[in-house]
Amino acid sequence: MRGGAGRKRSIQTTAAGRSAPGARRGTARVRERNCSVARTLGILSDAWTFLVIREAYFGAKRFETFRSSLGLPRATLIERLKRLTEQGIFRQERYSETSQRVEYRLTESGLELYPCFLALMQFGDRWLAGPKGPPLRLIHHTCNSMCRPIVACSSCLEEVTARRATYRDGPGAGFSTIAPARRARRSSDPSQFLRGRPSSVSNTLQLIGDRWSFLIIREAFLGSRRFDRLQSELKIASNILSDRLARLVTTGILARRRYQNQPERFEYRLTDMGKDLYGPLIAMMAWGDRWLAGPKGPPLILTHRDCGKDFTPLVICDRCRKPVASHDMGYQLNYDPQDFGAPDVPGPRAVPARRKARLNVPP
Repeated sequence: MRGGAGRKRSIQTTAAGRSAPGARRGTARVRERNCSVARTLGILSDAWTFLVIREAYFGAKRFETFRSSLGLPRATLIERLKRLTEQGIFRQERYSETSQRVEYRLTESGLELYPCFLALMQFGDRWLAGPKGPPLRLIHHTCNSMCRPIVACSSCLEEVTARRATYRDGPGAGFSTIAPARRARRSSDPSQFLRGRPSSVSNTLQLIGDRWSFLIIREAFLGSRRFDRLQSELKIASNILSDRLARLVTTGILARRRYQNQPERFEYRLTDMGKDLYGPLIAMMAWGDRWLAGPKGPPLILTHRDCGKDFTPLVICDRCRKPVASHDMGYQLNYDPQDFGAPDVPGPRAVPARRKARLNVPP
């Protein structure tokens, strides 16, 4: 996955990617490109699910804490906690030997989603924070410094951008069959990502969390710029594609440029803002490769042009260049959580800070 200009090669579309011949109308299954980013976003793009995971990083463990923080309907919260437990993001633990109530604690895979949140957060901080600035200031306790996490090459630990990486098919490349019902499911209302406390991750997912919007951005990184090409690759209805392209142009992710006058036709290119999504996308890809790719392995293999080596995307501290993890990170709030109805629960290594801010470490 990388920016359009100078693309090393595209993923090959094979015959397996076409609909099965002779399939009856209305019952044909659809084949989609294997994509670890899409699999990861399949978890995060549900607004309620994302919000529950986010609150877990702020220390929420019990049902009523999640509910009071987010104001979710009880049935909705029960369903999301159940799903996240089945997906292995949470595990249940009883409060005590005598209690039947349980806490929901992040598993190893849940904790390893944390760098993805930081990568999404950095995009939101740069492009969407507004005049009040980012909601959080991050502290890396390993080097005891204010930090701006970056997505880097695992070989040389230098920051990776779309123009400085190439890709090729991995062992898990190809297409998988999905049921039409899954494609037809309506996406979460993007405004729901903004529920509760202010969050740069929420602002970012409001732009790309919609399933079709994300897939269009992914195809843009893979080199698709024109309406017909996008429609062919995604098997998307023309009215839905027109709507999502217009929205992505309005939000500044894509720029619309005319390439033909008669008839008038346009192509859609990633802006500088859009290209800056590359880091968050490959961070999500790394998590999806580790936890969701299956026995065949990753669909894509990335190569860093600067060092010439294949790499796994890492989210690292920009000061000490070490990978970030949830237990090593603290944050200083740039808002009063009580203003947003969020509980101000200190983490296990909380220390006092000036005024209303607090330095916390997610569990």
